[in-house]
Amino acid sequence: MRSKKVYIPLTLLVAWLLFASGCMKMRMSDAVAKTEFDKANVAIQFHTFKIKGNSLHYAVTGLDTLPTLFFVHGSPGSWDAFKEYLKDSLLLTKFRMIAIDRPGFGYSNFGDAVNLQQQAAIISPLLIKINNKKPFFLVGHSLGGPLVIKLAADNPDLFSGIIVLAGSIDTHQEPKEYWRSLFINNPLKFLLPGAFRPSNAELWYLKKDLQLLQNDFSKVTCPVYFVHGDKDQFVAYGNMAFGAQALINAEKIDTITIHNANHFIPWQHKAEIENLLYHLY
Repeated sequence: MRSKKVYIPLTLLVAWLLFASGCMKMRMSDAVAKTEFDKANVAIQFHTFKIKGNSLHYAVTGLDTLPTLFFVHGSPGSWDAFKEYLKDSLLLTKFRMIAIDRPGFGYSNFGDAVNLQQQAAIISPLLIKINNKKPFFLVGHSLGGPLVIKLAADNPDLFSGIIVLAGSIDTHQEPKEYWRSLFINNPLKFLLPGAFRPSNAELWYLKKDLQLLQNDFSKVTCPVYFVHGDKDQFVAYGNMAFGAQALINAEKIDTITIHNANHFIPWQHKAEIENLLYHLY
């Protein structure tokens, strides 16, 4: 009886972990996405870019001859965090829009988290490949915020501007979260289901990543637009003021505060962000 009592909870735990891992990958299949976009009468294409053993999965809407909005999601997440933007009829009149699965998420080497500098090294060749010599803008939410800053620093002549939505860029304002180290490089990491496993790893790496990023701020020369909610519960509102002071060589810096807004501004305040994007040029 004793062994049976132990066996049942372990079985349930394993079953839950398998179920949760499958259900919490936080990604949409290309087939399901295409059906959704077809219903909205928006043509969407999916591509996979191969670079040094890595696969970058991304979605594209809009005409190739138009300026580009390139969306970078937070942690965890995938390209479809920005799906409502990619099918937005107003934005489609002015932009080709591209959204990626960052390395470790969606269909881009799912589960294999890498640090900020490695992500930039993987994504930069794709940005160079898709450049159509028209205005080119990066949009990054949350952890995507420091990543677009790094991409702009690594490719100083490529972008017409970057938009940082609730971005975590100041290492001193990051929560300590020492508990994350318990799930790094040991079997305990398998207790974290789905996309939360690579998310935990890259958020742990982020502590050091942001220290290294300090050396890149002066390399950003394009215009930078910061948008942040003053009630953000995950990324301190003070990150925006820090960024405005740190990017000393940016052509210009605009800061936009959304009052009483939390961390989820891309979805809860789409109208304000859409207005900013529409008037970028």
